[in-house]
Amino acid sequence: MHMPPRSGSTPILTGDRDKLAEIIWQRLKPNSWPVRPTELPKGSVLVGGAVRDALLDRLSDTPDLDLVVPDNALKSTRQLAQKLGGACVVLDEQRDMARLVLGGWTIDLARQEGETLDDDLNRRDYRLNAIALSFDGSPRLLDPTGGLEDLQEARIVAVREANLREDPLRLLRGLRLIAELNMHLDDPTLEMLKRNRALLARAAPERIQAELVRLVAAPAADRAMATIQELGLLEPWTKQDAAAGNERPVRGAQTSELLTDMERRQALPLARLTQLLPDVGLKELRFSRRELQRCERLRYWIKRSTSSEGRPCPEELTEQERLRLHMDLEQDLPALILTWPAGLQQQWLERWRDLQDSLFHPRPPLNGTSLQEALKISPGPTLGALLRHLSLERAYGRVSTREQALNAARSWLSHQAVQTDPDGSCD
Repeated sequence: MHMPPRSGSTPILTGDRDKLAEIIWQRLKPNSWPVRPTELPKGSVLVGGAVRDALLDRLSDTPDLDLVVPDNALKSTRQLAQKLGGACVVLDEQRDMARLVLGGWTIDLARQEGETLDDDLNRRDYRLNAIALSFDGSPRLLDPTGGLEDLQEARIVAVREANLREDPLRLLRGLRLIAELNMHLDDPTLEMLKRNRALLARAAPERIQAELVRLVAAPAADRAMATIQELGLLEPWTKQDAAAGNERPVRGAQTSELLTDMERRQALPLARLTQLLPDVGLKELRFSRRELQRCERLRYWIKRSTSSEGRPCPEELTEQERLRLHMDLEQDLPALILTWPAGLQQQWLERWRDLQDSLFHPRPPLNGTSLQEALKISPGPTLGALLRHLSLERAYGRVSTREQALNAARSWLSHQAVQTDPDGSCD
């Protein structure tokens, strides 16, 4: 689980290394781990995000633990899974990497690369991820690349350009770290990303997707997205849309200050993802059908509610369009509202928060079963169209009681009968 910093968090980035190691160990709360440290392979060393986040005091209750072990990582993981009742997931058999999933925790074990631990840490992506904690005896902090200094300066620095080229997903990970940690890339690292941006297409689509999901939900996502667009890092997944002539960008979020924290967590990632990638790109990166549908609908209504001059114009939608908008989006409506100026946001948010608002939360006044019983009609397209019509009438206050709804239904059915002759052809 990846969590933002806790309120009142206190980074520890300076001072005696031994003292820092003790504080990190306390913050990691090893007594709460599903595996006792003494059960782990001898010589295990904690590396990466957990050490970094302990220094920044932004650990979740169940942080992902990444361990470097001298050898036999896969064998050790299988033994731990069998002993403790967890699951062993093989991550890379050739490189001897595996994951133990146990009690809501994920613990990755990887064989040390190189002759020494320093060799291993020097093969990592960014210096702030190349800090290690040895806990075989008294905790000891190891920082051969200068990651502590980078944390102090709130910067992200690549260990070596060759390391980014070895696993091109690391290019995007640097931007995700900007978003999650609210830090900045140093200029040489930014140039490395620019030079190697075309390599990202070699990474597995699912891995790219996972990085993007975390990025768009992070506190400094907008700044990271601006850098992604400046670098053209996602160009392989956006160029088809541009080639098809769909170059008019989807309007991004204006301000989220009027939203509650819960509304913001729901709306911002969707709004950002829709802005970042076209539908074809989302498909190529294997986003779920549900996410594709949410982005497609939001994209459609952003464009449909925008004038040719680029200003929001939802007031120009017809009644039928307004009903469809609210039926399509409903819970995702704040993601659309975010793209509008604050004054318009306020009006729409107030109505959306009122669950009794019959337009913003459209429902038919009678359900299908009641209509079938009262009007002796069968399930099918006609019933579906009637339910939508009654939803529209209720949304605009033209029906409110059961009797009014039935009268409106009878009138609509009569009108349909007049329009269509007995064999189903139009007059």
